[in-house]
Amino acid sequence: MQTILITGGTGVIGRELSVKLRNKGYRVAFLSRTTGKNGDIPHYYWDLDKKIIEKEALETADYIIHLAGANIGDKRWSKQRRNLIINSRVESANLLFDKISEVRRKPEAFISASAIGYYGTTTSDKIFCETDPPANDFLGETCQLWEKAADNFEKLGIRTVKIRTGIVLSKQGGVLPKMSIPTKLGIGSAIGSGRQYMPWIHIDDLCGIYIKAIEDTQMNGVYNAAAPDQPTNKDFIRILAHVLKKPLWAPAIPSLAIKIIFGQMSSLLLEGSRVSSEKIIDSGYNFLFPSLENAFTDLLSKK
Repeated sequence: MQTILITGGTGVIGRELSVKLRNKGYRVAFLSRTTGKNGDIPHYYWDLDKKIIEKEALETADYIIHLAGANIGDKRWSKQRRNLIINSRVESANLLFDKISEVRRKPEAFISASAIGYYGTTTSDKIFCETDPPANDFLGETCQLWEKAADNFEKLGIRTVKIRTGIVLSKQGGVLPKMSIPTKLGIGSAIGSGRQYMPWIHIDDLCGIYIKAIEDTQMNGVYNAAAPDQPTNKDFIRILAHVLKKPLWAPAIPSLAIKIIFGQMSSLLLEGSRVSSEKIIDSGYNFLFPSLENAFTDLLSKK
């Protein structure tokens, strides 16, 4: 039985991915600030500030999936918060690299989360692909540093995969439950111009891509994880209202109001471009939910 060691395993993605991995017969373990070896998923101790990782976690790991990182959309982007967002991703990857360098047994692959924020917060007709350069803004810088930290594992001969993820749609958390509230109340509306694109992915497809990255030894480098169907914000809300059988409230939320409330973080809501899903499809991955309407129907109709 192969062991998958996951950082950030208690988040929305980590929890769902753990279930699917265990259903496929893998042993799953977490790196955590608390320890516990007797449960279904053992928790091994790590502490970024103290530069500690429990050695057994690395010695028993066949694969490492690095999901850890402070939530980008959780709080306004103060200088302190921006530093935390970067360091929680980069320094945690660096710690993993340092500690893995010290053990004799190396994992077969290191699979790191990244984000489509690599391409920046901009709205354009361009469809960004994996070979495009990083944007010269906060998210572009964050993702570039994040991925560079992951690239270090190649120096150890470890197959390295980076998953640039779009907006994750899940019933268990993330943006969908929050966005559904005003729509369910009959006051759902577009944000700002409504013309910004919203590259998204169903949680089942994201987990499927991570599992493929484990099992497909031909996967190397970076892959966009976003469904082929990428609507504008206005269309996203319209389809959501349609699936929920609710009216669409016509007036859009003004950009100025969003900027006042969220500060620099407002760019997450007001800007967005499409990204190509061609590379992951060409690798042999078939999306379970290529259509936003089908994804909403699946997620919002479950009991």
